[in-house]
Amino acid sequence: MTNYHGQIHLSLAGFYDVLTDDGKMKRTRARGNFRKKGLTPLVGDFVEFSADADQDGYLLKIDARKNSLVRPPVANVDQAILVTAVKLPDFSTNLLDRQLVALEDDGIEPIIYFSKIDLLTPVEYENLAEVVVGYRNAGYQVVLPEKSFDEPSLKELREILNEGLSVVMGQTGAGKSTLLNHLNETLNLATGEVSQALSRGKHTTRQVSLVAMGQGWVADTPGFSTFEVFKMKARDLTKYFREINQYSSQCRFRGCVHLNEPNCAVKEAVDNGEIMQSRYNNYKLFYDLIEDRRPVYNKHDKKH
Repeated sequence: MTNYHGQIHLSLAGFYDVLTDDGKMKRTRARGNFRKKGLTPLVGDFVEFSADADQDGYLLKIDARKNSLVRPPVANVDQAILVTAVKLPDFSTNLLDRQLVALEDDGIEPIIYFSKIDLLTPVEYENLAEVVVGYRNAGYQVVLPEKSFDEPSLKELREILNEGLSVVMGQTGAGKSTLLNHLNETLNLATGEVSQALSRGKHTTRQVSLVAMGQGWVADTPGFSTFEVFKMKARDLTKYFREINQYSSQCRFRGCVHLNEPNCAVKEAVDNGEIMQSRYNNYKLFYDLIEDRRPVYNKHDKKH
């Protein structure tokens, strides 16, 4: 038996295909002690395994992960394409900002991609272009197609995806599978309501694999995680809004949370149009949500 190191590129029915550090694909299985320890290998995991030349190998160890997602179930993600519909479903800054905060928390670089552009009137497109400027000024990469899936926007995305491990995420109906099909025509993923109807009530194999995108890799399974939970403390939320964090250092009070404090550089930046009002409103909303979640202990509450 020879020991190898590599990254899991396919997970299917208890088998894991690992691309070794020297570029060979080996099929492996997890030993029973993985289950006992509650460890589930994920696509994207860097692993050690042992294998004979022509036989399936056995996973020995999973390296520490820098992050992991539930939908799609992938580890060590470098960046996420956030497919954001402008209509059907309607564009929501609240949802987009929740996703951005969650990805910042996981150390995943977000790229915002606007879909369903063809449904906008010229005036609506101009209004969206202003929103795009706001997000770009906040420090995010934004891809705004002139037409849905036009070649310039696809080329821009392929350049972004040319390194690291990427996932495609977004709301149901935003066009994630369609985008993946345009980026890599060999995928031929099922899209739209028809595929949802077909898969409803059926047992579908949970398969995830990585497909090459230039020098990078993309998970072929799009995902959408619900972003209900903020794991950080309310006073740390400022770190997860890039532009708010940038202005924080100019606030008069150290530890300013940009709500009721005087001489707050963040509130001043909002008033001057340097930070989008919608971003600040969502910051306040998320802050309140985190605060409301805190357990309140009543010292007079005694158990008998």
